[in-house]
Amino acid sequence: MSSPIISLQHVSKTYRVSDRPLDSIRSVVFQMFTSGNMREIHALQDINIDIQRGEFIGLIGHNGSGKSTLLSLILGALRPDKGGELSVKGNVMMLSLGLGFDNHLTARENIYINGSLLGLSLKRIGQKFDEIIDFAELEDFVDTKVKFFSKGMRMRLAFAVGIHAETDILLIDEFFGGVGDQNFKEKSEAVFKDRLLEGKTIIFASHAMPILEQNADRVFLLNQGELIAGGPFEEVHEKYRELMKARREGRMGKK
Repeated sequence: MSSPIISLQHVSKTYRVSDRPLDSIRSVVFQMFTSGNMREIHALQDINIDIQRGEFIGLIGHNGSGKSTLLSLILGALRPDKGGELSVKGNVMMLSLGLGFDNHLTARENIYINGSLLGLSLKRIGQKFDEIIDFAELEDFVDTKVKFFSKGMRMRLAFAVGIHAETDILLIDEFFGGVGDQNFKEKSEAVFKDRLLEGKTIIFASHAMPILEQNADRVFLLNQGELIAGGPFEEVHEKYRELMKARREGRMGKK
C-alpha cells in the first residue's frame, strides 16, 4: 500500500479557556500573567488515522465531538498539541455552508472571492460564472447583496460555487444535504459524485447518513474528542446509534 496522503499519529488538541468574563482591558492583561482561572478543554485526544489517496472518509459524532476541530487541523488552520504528528500531502480546501459569504457583498462579488479561495483563477471563475449562477437558480439576483438572500438561496449559491473546487483534498463540513427545494436536491445529487468527488480525497463531517452510506469507504466515530470506532459504514453507524441512544437515556434520567 502506498504512503497515506493524510496521516495523524497521536494527535491531540487542547484549548485553554477562562471561566472569568473578560470585560475590560485590565482583566485581559491580568489573565495573560495568571493561570488560576483557566481550564483545559480536550477537543481531541490521541487521534490515529491514516487516509489513502482517493478515499472518501466520513466523520460522525454528536455536536461538539471534535469533528470540526479535526478538519481544522488537517486544513492547517489549527496546530496540534506537542507530541503528535500530522502529515498532509497535497492541496487542501474546506467547504462549509455559507463558504464565508460576506453579507454586504453581492452574489457576483462573493462568487469571485470564494472561488479564489477554492483554488480557481479569476479567468476560470469568469468562464464558469454563468454556469454557477444558472445552477444556483439566481439569475435575477446576481447583483443583490447576500444579506437579502433567504437561507435556501445562500445554500444554493454555496453549493454551486463549491462544486467547482479544484484541489487534491476536500474537507466538507455539513456542506451537502438538504440543499434547496426538491428539484434542486435532485439536481445537486446528480452532480455530487461526478463533479465534486471526482479524483479527490474526501473527508466529510456530517449527520447526513444516506450520503455517507452511499459514498464512504470508511467512517470514523468521534465522541468527546476520542476516536471510538472506525470501519465500514454499517458497523460504525450501529455504534453511533447505540451512543446516541445512551446519551438520550442519560438526559432523560437527569430530568
